[in-house]
Amino acid sequence: MKIIADRNIPFVAECFSSIGEVEVVPGREMTAGIVREADILLVRSVTPVDSELLANSKVRFVATATIGFDHVDTEYLAKNNVGFASAPGSNANSAAEYVIAALLNVAQKKSYDLQGKSIGIIGVGNVGSRMAKKAVALGMKIYLNDPPLRRQTGDAKYLPIEQLYDCDFVTLHTPLTFEGIDKTFHLADEKFFKSLKVGCVFLNTSRGGVVDTEALKAAIGSGKFGAVVLDVWENEPNIDTELLEMVDIGTPHIAGYSLDGKITGMIMIYEAACKYFGLQAKYCVEDFLPEPAVPQFGVEAKAGTEQDVVRQTVEKIYDISRDGSNLRQILSEPREKRGEFFDNLRKTYPVRREFQNTRIILATEDTEGTEDKLKQNSAEKAVAGKLTGIGFKVAKVKGERLY
Repeated sequence: MKIIADRNIPFVAECFSSIGEVEVVPGREMTAGIVREADILLVRSVTPVDSELLANSKVRFVATATIGFDHVDTEYLAKNNVGFASAPGSNANSAAEYVIAALLNVAQKKSYDLQGKSIGIIGVGNVGSRMAKKAVALGMKIYLNDPPLRRQTGDAKYLPIEQLYDCDFVTLHTPLTFEGIDKTFHLADEKFFKSLKVGCVFLNTSRGGVVDTEALKAAIGSGKFGAVVLDVWENEPNIDTELLEMVDIGTPHIAGYSLDGKITGMIMIYEAACKYFGLQAKYCVEDFLPEPAVPQFGVEAKAGTEQDVVRQTVEKIYDISRDGSNLRQILSEPREKRGEFFDNLRKTYPVRREFQNTRIILATEDTEGTEDKLKQNSAEKAVAGKLTGIGFKVAKVKGERLY
């Protein structure tokens, strides 16, 4: 079988060579001519897959190594008996960790204490549900909005969106849909932003089109927000650089770009392709995941506030400000080169591992007196609980006891 694959899918050639001949191509350069003789087409979100790309081709199976598939015309595939697979949930933990890093970064810059703050999570699927658990671990109060889940489950915890407008933080985790009662295109529009409380921190890591760019710029200009964090943009890779200059953190659509998530997504579509063609899968995730660069390090639980300790720990594994600084360099690029610059940041994105790969060793001190020992134990348990809750493995030096 001939396989055409986006070259930004890690290890795709090494893995899929077990079932066919693999040719890797830049995702934005895939054309009808390139895919015409392929049996399998493997893409990421930058490649629109539709009749224009696939008409008169031999493609029998399409897969996207992403959780979203709004770039794929699944109706066309179904009508033409072309198999399809995506990678739901593959990078969900990575995206949730990105939001945690953003919250901690903003909290430091704005002198916020996240403990007790409210966060509205719009979209409670693979990413949003993980985000909710991590936010609870940080001591935040969560408010959930997901109309489809509310209808499916009847669970009252899924609130009308209006009940999230008064939250201190609001984060978007919806797919991008253009029609129906759950349409999310420009969900965050002028009315939405005017409804949010003044001083709210707004984050979007879902899809750029979920936010109306002009409405967001107007809201920022009015002084509505305490901070704004964007990882996704309308019209990528040709993003609105005026908006970039206005936000507190802006990154190049890399929230889900952990190596763990990328490889998981690749294996998910590999297994789906094997199943579709009745083949035996030869590889699994463990065959491609390297040892983490930082397998463990020590942390002093009383080296600052609980939030400071957690933030500093997170930054040793993932420093979100670095991604923000890298994207801002686009402002010095000629206008006609900015799209290429944006894509190159994604193409050359450095290895980022998820928190679960690192064990935190909590350093302890010998204290005198029962009261001091109780305070120390309380501080250690609080920090350990937060770090464990957002994904780290935590142990004490004495006895190496895992929390």
